[in-house]
Amino acid sequence: MSSPAESTTASAQHPSTAPDAGGGTRRRILLRASGPLGAAAAALVLWVLAVPVAGIDVAGFTGATVGPVGPGAIAASALVAGLAGWALLAVLERLMRRPGPVWTSVAVAVLLVSLAGPVVSAADTASMYVLLAMHVVVGAVVIPVLAPTARRR
Repeated sequence: MSSPAESTTASAQHPSTAPDAGGGTRRRILLRASGPLGAAAAALVLWVLAVPVAGIDVAGFTGATVGPVGPGAIAASALVAGLAGWALLAVLERLMRRPGPVWTSVAVAVLLVSLAGPVVSAADTASMYVLLAMHVVVGAVVIPVLAPTARRR
């Protein structure tokens, strides 16, 4: 069994395993997880407002056919986008001294490029606007939640 002084010294030698000054690893993980989960929840709220409440049939082209865009696809897409952002942030943290500004720039660029999807694949104008709003909502949740969690080396 090691003394508290020894464990402090060990943590100082291996900063990647030690809790950080910002509240610890567990807090950072919970905060980062809230990004994808919050994005999925926000996108689903928008879907509920658009489809059952406003009566808009959100649909998009998948190849040559038009199909509805349901809540499962909405939640899965938002989760995948958020988790991809988290993964990129984790990689950048290992490669760069200041990953936050780079990650934020990439995330904003990806959001802007993603806006082409609804413009090209929405079945009608109403669907396009709803899907564009969903992209913006997901970005508006993921980017401000994940960006401040970036660790400096």
